[in-house]
Amino acid sequence: MTNQEEVYKCEICGNIVEVLHEAGGQLVCCGQSMKLQKENTVEASKEKHIPIIKGKKVLVGEIAHPMEEGHYIEWIEATDGKQTIRIFLKPKQKPEAEFCFKPKSARTYCNLHGLWKSR
Repeated sequence: MTNQEEVYKCEICGNIVEVLHEAGGQLVCCGQSMKLQKENTVEASKEKHIPIIKGKKVLVGEIAHPMEEGHYIEWIEATDGKQTIRIFLKPKQKPEAEFCFKPKSARTYCNLHGLWKSR
């Protein structure tokens, strides 16, 4: 059973998918089940990953997350309960995004440390 907004990752090729429609069954890629990415909300490393909402802007971490070739925030997603927008980032960009609405919650995805959710 999958639930709406869950994020899954293939441990072989790295494909990432988000569930848009809840249904039975199992997500499979490269011949094996995809791994559910749990939303982390507690920092456990020196890098900071939890999204912080400031007005219409979402920042990643109390101290800006590194944005290096091998370690960076891939995307920032925000919702106001009616709409959800995801902004994709690249290395060397600032780990932040501005939205056209004031987010109620936000999620970020680090290429090394996975999925994070605002508190």
